[in-house]
Amino acid sequence: MSRQSISLTEPNDDWLKDQVKSNEYSSKSELINDLIRQARHQQVQIDWIRAKLEKAESSGFTNKSKAEILAESKSLLNG
Repeated sequence: MSRQSISLTEPNDDWLKDQVKSNEYSSKSELINDLIRQARHQQVQIDWIRAKLEKAESSGFTNKSKAEILAESKSLLNG
């Protein structure tokens, strides 16, 4: 495993310490690795959605832009 040195803002460092103190994680490193895994997972989902939107747009299925489809989807999800 590679070792890194990073600088954190005080609020971010305090938040990390609080998470470790609450026994949610055993160390700041474990928490940061978990956050990175979550971000990577989200990026995979975003890329999948983007590919689906691009395919739909290029198929002529809709004349709406990505932004319009996203806004409509969000409004449907939020009721």
